[in-house]
Amino acid sequence: MITRTGPGRLIRVKERMNGAMYREILSDNLLPSARALKMKRGWVFQHDNDPKHTARATKEWLRKKHFKVLEWPSQSPDLNPIENLWRELKVRVAQRQPQNITALEEICMEEWAKIPATMD
Repeated sequence: MITRTGPGRLIRVKERMNGAMYREILSDNLLPSARALKMKRGWVFQHDNDPKHTARATKEWLRKKHFKVLEWPSQSPDLNPIENLWRELKVRVAQRQPQNITALEEICMEEWAKIPATMD
C-alpha cells in the first residue's frame, strides 16, 4: 500500500499467492496500514487487474468491508504509481547486495521503511 503520506506495511509472501491469501493479506494489513498512516475517511483503494484482485470473492469481500475501489483499465501497469515504488525498492536493495534470503528480507524491510512520502 502506498499513500500520499507514505508507504504502508510491506510483508513477505512465502508461497504462491491465491485469492484467499490475497484477501487474508488485505484483512490483516489494509486497515492497520491506513490507520497507521492516519488516513481520513473517503480514501480509495487501487490494485491492478491480477486475477486474484478481480476474483468474485475478492470483489465481494471488498464490497462487504465497504472499501471504495478504483476501477482500473486492463493492461495498464504504466499508470500504476506503485510500479515506481517497486523500482525504487529494487534499486536500493541491489545496492546493498544481499547474500541470502534472510538478508534480502531484512534489507527490503529496512529500505521500505526509509522510503519518503514523496519521491522525485
